[in-house]
Amino acid sequence: MAEAPAPAEPGAARRLLGRVRGPVRRLLRRTGPATVRGRATAGAVVVVAAALALASFALLGLLKANLLRNAERDAERQAVTIARLAASGGLDRMRAPLPGADFVQVVNARGRVLRATPNLAGAPALGPGGPSGPGTAFHTWRVRPLGGEHRLRVVQVTTDTPQGLVTVYVGTSLRDVDAADDTTTAALAVGGPLLLATVALVTWRVTGRALRPVEAIRAEVAEITDRDLHRRVPVPPTRDEVARLAETMNATLDRLEASGHRQRRFIADASHELRSPLTVLRTQLEVALAVRDPELWPELIGGALEDTERLQHLASDLLLLARIDAAQPVVAARLDLGDVVRSAVEARLGDRVPVHTELEAGVEVEGSELWLTRVVTNLLDNAQRFADRRIEVVLRTGTTGGARTAVLEVLDDGPGIPAADRERVFERFTRLDDARSRDHGGAGLGLAIARDLTAHHGGTLTAEPTSRGARLRAVLPAAAGS
Repeated sequence: MAEAPAPAEPGAARRLLGRVRGPVRRLLRRTGPATVRGRATAGAVVVVAAALALASFALLGLLKANLLRNAERDAERQAVTIARLAASGGLDRMRAPLPGADFVQVVNARGRVLRATPNLAGAPALGPGGPSGPGTAFHTWRVRPLGGEHRLRVVQVTTDTPQGLVTVYVGTSLRDVDAADDTTTAALAVGGPLLLATVALVTWRVTGRALRPVEAIRAEVAEITDRDLHRRVPVPPTRDEVARLAETMNATLDRLEASGHRQRRFIADASHELRSPLTVLRTQLEVALAVRDPELWPELIGGALEDTERLQHLASDLLLLARIDAAQPVVAARLDLGDVVRSAVEARLGDRVPVHTELEAGVEVEGSELWLTRVVTNLLDNAQRFADRRIEVVLRTGTTGGARTAVLEVLDDGPGIPAADRERVFERFTRLDDARSRDHGGAGLGLAIARDLTAHHGGTLTAEPTSRGARLRAVLPAAAGS
């Protein structure tokens, strides 16, 4: 007879799963499917398999423990009853085992069998030796005297009697426990793979149905070229993440299409603006070559120089716009915007209209001094072009959305900007009607450059309504702590 190993515990199963989880993950990463659908299916199967294994270990452990506890309780009840009979000297009244017990054997301190059930008649004492003291012990034995190979749970109760210590052995068969364990194990062995196959099939079908719109989006985007940016991806009616992805993709295509239109229009406008001074310059040079009178040459050469300077300014503006469109980072430094505005105004000698300034002290921003000076210069150029007698530059602090800002306003007393054109004046190569004439030149890029540079610094530039003339307002984030 020998003591059998204890039943498996759920804790051991968890430790086993913890040891194999890492290698399984690495194996899936190396040899797993390459598609999202396959990875989702494999992941679901692995997770369910791990959960199923853990649940199976727990179920088998709980089932064994419960059945074993019931068997022990019945055997212990009979052993205690017989021990009481022995203690009172009434072993003669011992009856056959009740249901739940397979045999009974009573042994004295010298190892002699005092009483035993018929199925242990003539069998030696079950215990390895005499009892050492009163108490109760539990053993699981595989015994052959009963003619079977099944296990027995033996309850050993030792008690004092008038003749000395007596040990009562009551054994109960674990045949039902083993049968239940085998049946449950077989059911799990068959049902587990079926459950995993069902999970794999359902996950494969569900992920395939969920990813079908994604494949439609991918196929549509793959066919879109720079010549058909008007096409859009289909938006599924599910209102889920895939639908939001399609809406975001269409919004991106809207921006790409608008950017393409803007780029093509910019190229066309730039070509037109470059063609006009080039044509005039060529005409002037041809006339200079044809005219033999040296007295006319200074005038012709002066006109050619003016057109050359205009071309130079236009090329510089186009280069700056290209740099802005490339989103080149701003070399930021902490600046006193009042000093920047004052320097820009003082550098403009000989302007047609005097500039009056009202600059609040201590208005600081983070940005590029060169580009912020260009913003002020472009705003002043625009005001000088259309002002009648007065230009005002006002700098003050403000608050936008709870954040401190620097507000720069340039006002002139010219014809003003119609309400319908307050956004259009910031488009590239835009000129309004004769109310804001072209007498003083300009390619229609000044305000566009000023707005783009302001936006590059995190601010805004708008044309605000006013009773007379134009009011252009630039709002920039104030430097932290200013």
